[in-house]
Amino acid sequence: MPTDTSPLPPQALLAQRYRLERRIAQGGMAEVWLATDTSLSRQVAVKILKSGLATDPVVAERFRREAITVARLSHPNIVAVHDSIDYNGRQAVVMQLVNGKSLRQLLDEQKRLSPELTMHIGSCVAAALDAAHSAGLVHRDVKPGNIMITPDGRVLLTDFGIAKGLGTTDDLTSENVMMGTAKYLSPEQVRGKKLDGRADLYALGLVLYECLAGRVPFLGESDADTALARLQRDPTDLSQLRPTLPYGLADLIHQLLARNPDDRPDTGGALKLSITRIASGIDDPTTSATPPKGTAINGQTPAGTLRDNTPNRAVAPIILAESRATNDRSAAPTPRQGAQRPINAPPPGGDRTPTAGSPRGVPAKNFQQKSTPTIVVMLLLLVAVVVAALMWPNSANSTKKPVFVAPTAPTTATVAAPVASAAATIASIQTFDPDDRTDASENPDQVGLAIDGDPNSSWSTNCYASQYFGGKAGVGVIVELSAAATGTLSVAMANAPYQLQVFASNAEATPQTLEGWGKAVQKKNYNTVPGVVTATISAAPARHVLVLLHEVGRDSACSKARPFRGYISNITFVSAG
Repeated sequence: MPTDTSPLPPQALLAQRYRLERRIAQGGMAEVWLATDTSLSRQVAVKILKSGLATDPVVAERFRREAITVARLSHPNIVAVHDSIDYNGRQAVVMQLVNGKSLRQLLDEQKRLSPELTMHIGSCVAAALDAAHSAGLVHRDVKPGNIMITPDGRVLLTDFGIAKGLGTTDDLTSENVMMGTAKYLSPEQVRGKKLDGRADLYALGLVLYECLAGRVPFLGESDADTALARLQRDPTDLSQLRPTLPYGLADLIHQLLARNPDDRPDTGGALKLSITRIASGIDDPTTSATPPKGTAINGQTPAGTLRDNTPNRAVAPIILAESRATNDRSAAPTPRQGAQRPINAPPPGGDRTPTAGSPRGVPAKNFQQKSTPTIVVMLLLLVAVVVAALMWPNSANSTKKPVFVAPTAPTTATVAAPVASAAATIASIQTFDPDDRTDASENPDQVGLAIDGDPNSSWSTNCYASQYFGGKAGVGVIVELSAAATGTLSVAMANAPYQLQVFASNAEATPQTLEGWGKAVQKKNYNTVPGVVTATISAAPARHVLVLLHEVGRDSACSKARPFRGYISNITFVSAG
């Protein structure tokens, strides 16, 4: 049948059933009409291809597939499709009529939205995307213009016109064309990579950022510049643009905007849960009356931990490792000098609380010397001082601090021949804070408590205003193994909720930046109750292992302004060899 490209007349009857009343919207591909379903006596929306595109078979087929795609979805936050018809050769889709306005219209009118409304929109769209992704579909064009809001507060996602099936190769788009709107593309869309549902979550993160900031984080002089900007820089910290946002909201949105899909929430359902937790904290900033086992209550911390973080506390002086910061300041945030603070593992048993005294290094329990003459130890200390003086002759005028390394092997008058090493064990541990800009240490004097074998003692982070560390990539600890090995690392978390990742490296030196660790050993682990997380290191032997916390729970021992702190009570490693 020849395609009729003439303008649509009001009162036209489509498919002998749908009577057009008036045009209510139009976009680049189609126009939307208010219509009456004469069979069911109800109002509907009819989306019909523009006359200039109706003769393009690829566009027409994509338009037809939208109806088939969305008709498979039944969700309160997705605009329902009732019918697909052909009107004089022009494809049309009959949809649920939404009496409201688009989020685009709302933002144009108000510029910025309240955190409460933003979270409501985010929660509803996350639920809609979760349903679409579960059905095997990626929307690919999540933007304010495709989100509808009704006067009674309902939020609906619409326009699946360029949606693509997960795991399919049947796509009516060119490999050289980025499908979607430039301002709301994910990095993987810009790069032309294979997509999954996390691309839609990135786009939703951009939408939520715009709702709160009044602008998208990436804009260029052209669509191409705008699309490429997200590959070249990070968005401005949302908490700086809206300092009074609820705890965790800015951090969650920045997590959505991670370039690496593995660093975003896995599903729309997980995102909705996170938003719900943050939203519940607006009215009730405290935790539940019966927190999980291990969570601090009424000013108490988990048994064995050190609460007092004030500077006048008597602790053993810590001799820090010499900083290896580079001169390249143009890349992503790099750790400041001294961001990593190594400390050797304490011996088993006895008093584990640091006390005032001389600087000392203690080997890991499996490397502790059972009996060494005191005079030999003193000689070794003297040698260490001499070596330090030779290595840092201008230490009095330098800000770089040496590391004091304790002996980790039996000391004799002669050097023993090398022997085959036993199964790898944890040799030492240090704190890790790649984004430390405040010169605030992460309790390095406590870090040995994480590997002392006592479940009642813990290393803790500092107290933070946000459970996501105020926009940091995370904080954590690095354990060094006695030899490169594969095996299983176990991390016991003493409070919750928590979210963590494990990274491994076989580099000679400990990686100084998060980027230097490469890809995580496994996806992020999240739980709402304290427990043990295990990570299997099997791809390649590792010498250094990073446990990076991304989210921690509340601690009543912290202040109301900074109520979040994480606790690691024990870390063990079982070698596969």
